[in-house]
Amino acid sequence: MRKISIGIIGLGNIGCGVVKILGSRKSLLAQKIETEIVIKRICDKDLTRKRDVSLDKSLLTSDAYAIINDPGIDIVVELMGGINPAREFILAALKKGKHVVTANKALLAEHGNELFREAMDRGKNIYFEASVGAGIPIIKSIKEGLVANKFNSIIGIVNGTSNYVLTQMSKENCSFANALERAQLKGFAEKDPTFDIQGFDSAHKLVLLTYLAFGKIVSLKDIFIEGIAQVSAADIAYANELGYTIKLLAIAKKEIDELEVRVHPTLLPSEHLLSSVDGVFNAIYVASDLAGELMFYGPGAGQLPAASAVVSDIVDLAQDIKAGLFRPTLNSREDNSIKSLRKIDEFENKYYIRITAVDKPGVLAKISGILAKFGISIASVNQKEKVKTHVVPVVMVTHEVKEKNLRGALKMIDKLADIKDESVAIRIEGV
Repeated sequence: MRKISIGIIGLGNIGCGVVKILGSRKSLLAQKIETEIVIKRICDKDLTRKRDVSLDKSLLTSDAYAIINDPGIDIVVELMGGINPAREFILAALKKGKHVVTANKALLAEHGNELFREAMDRGKNIYFEASVGAGIPIIKSIKEGLVANKFNSIIGIVNGTSNYVLTQMSKENCSFANALERAQLKGFAEKDPTFDIQGFDSAHKLVLLTYLAFGKIVSLKDIFIEGIAQVSAADIAYANELGYTIKLLAIAKKEIDELEVRVHPTLLPSEHLLSSVDGVFNAIYVASDLAGELMFYGPGAGQLPAASAVVSDIVDLAQDIKAGLFRPTLNSREDNSIKSLRKIDEFENKYYIRITAVDKPGVLAKISGILAKFGISIASVNQKEKVKTHVVPVVMVTHEVKEKNLRGALKMIDKLADIKDESVAIRIEGV
């Protein structure tokens, strides 16, 4: 039976999961692919830390180049995370003629173009299924199962921390701070959760999904990013009353020859499939021309779901090596039908607006006059119960309007003497 040898760089949570799966499912995998996958070497900077997996200590090294330079290793599995030295290790592995498997979405989002071109030039592959949605097979589905399709949009809940926080705020009627504290206590949020709650993690994943679906390389600076820290329990409650659920969405849409890419809190109709995705679960909603609308759902994090995706990539590469095949991971040429990226000012959406105004005659008329001046049409308006003496929230839903017009109107409204807090505007999708 053919043997394929791998080296693992990074023995953290996911790395331990990969070792567990390859150990416990060794016979099953060999039976299915008629190839034995052998872990030849494992690198980690801390060789003394206790781990929840049985290890042959002779496999351990603290020198990544002991793996990269080993001619007997076919596949390098990078699971250390971060940008450097992970980037250097992957480039060195490719130059040594090795295929690479990684779960490093931040690295691929920032340096993917360089890494994938190097892989193409060397006739090697970089597989990265675990980088988006952990165990959800979204990457393989887009580039293989839906290969004949053209995509209209991809909308995803791809960050479990933010989704858990918003779910807690909705189900338990608690504040953002309280919901985040619960997430941290349960281990669903980092001690410093900025990367997740500010939308950067979702944006990294959106870079990869955008290239897979639309053949367009975008950088983080091309993506409009807005996190969930400003979403209040009141906004969630008002949205629920209107028949909406608030989710942090990563969105890529093609409109004729323009592409818009954005991450932000969004109101979704409660009957939309993504609205039912709660807790730490992830889901990606894909609209295509041939297969129609599909949703991929599952745990977006966790040792075994992520490790399952890594093992899937290892198995795919092992089969290619055995068959002598080279299937490029990504097309290195961009889609020329996309002429430009739409700027945030030109985005068109329906909006939920909450304005905090003094409760007296004539104030609503002033607000309506400013909205009309900017060409903003109101679909519904509700005046809520007073939250303070003489102060009342006014909740509106607009028809479709350009972002720059809405922001201009709210800026003018907030200057009125009768407006007591900064107005809130959240985009609406799925209607």
